[in-house]
Amino acid sequence: MLKEKTVIVTGSSRGIGKEIALAFAKEGANIVLNGRKEPSKELIQEIESHGVKTHFVAADVQYFDQAKKLISEAKETFGSVDVLVNNAGITNDKLIMRMTESDFEQVINVNLKGTFNTIQQASSVMLKQKSGTIINMSSVSGLIGNAGQANYAASKAGVIGLTKSTARELAARGITCNAIAPGFIDTDMTEVLSEKVKDAAKQQIPLKKFGTVADVAQTAVFLAKNRYITGQVLNVDGGMVMNG
Repeated sequence: MLKEKTVIVTGSSRGIGKEIALAFAKEGANIVLNGRKEPSKELIQEIESHGVKTHFVAADVQYFDQAKKLISEAKETFGSVDVLVNNAGITNDKLIMRMTESDFEQVINVNLKGTFNTIQQASSVMLKQKSGTIINMSSVSGLIGNAGQANYAASKAGVIGLTKSTARELAARGITCNAIAPGFIDTDMTEVLSEKVKDAAKQQIPLKKFGTVADVAQTAVFLAKNRYITGQVLNVDGGMVMNG
C-alpha cells in the first residue's frame, strides 16, 4: 500500500523521526529526510538497504520559504507528496516565571508554526492528487499540560487544534490528518534524566515503562495505511492519558 509512495519526515536525523523514516522505508516508500544538518551516511545506507530511494532537504520548517522548498523539492524529486510526517520539534523547559518571550516564541515557531508551514504547502499538492496523509507529532503535554513546559505544551495543544481543522478542510478530497501524542519515550531527551526522575515518571504510567521509538513509528505507519481515520489524536503513552 505504501510501496513507491513519497514520505516526508521532518526532523528525521535521529530519535523518533529517524525511526519513522526507517519504518516507512521497510514498507517500500521513498523517503525525504529533513533537518538543518546532513543526515549520517549510515542512516541513508540503512534506509536504502530496503530497496527504496532517499533524498535529503536541508530546511528549517519554522521559516515559510524553507518549508516551501522542502515540499517543492520532494515533489520535483519523486513526483508526488503522499505522506507528510511533521516530527520536527524542540523543547526549552522553564517555569513560567522564568520563561522569556523569546523562550516561548522559539518553541511555538518550530513546533506549531513549522507544522502549519509544511501543511500549508503540502496541502495544495495533495489536493491536486486527491489523496494524501498528514501526521502531526503532538504530545501528552499538549493534552494534560506539564509543569515547566508551558511553551511546549501550548505548542503541542496548538498542533492538535491545527490537526482537527486540517482534517475537516481536506477530508472531501480524500486527505487524512491525524496527530500522535507520545508520552515518555526512550530517546536522547529522556536518557539525560536521572534514575530517580525516570522511576517517578514510570509510576505515572499504568504499563510502568517508557515506550520505544518503534512504538511511535508503528503508529505513524498504521495511520498512513488507514484511510478512514482522520482528525484523531492517538496517544502512545502506556496509558498515561485515558480519554473517555
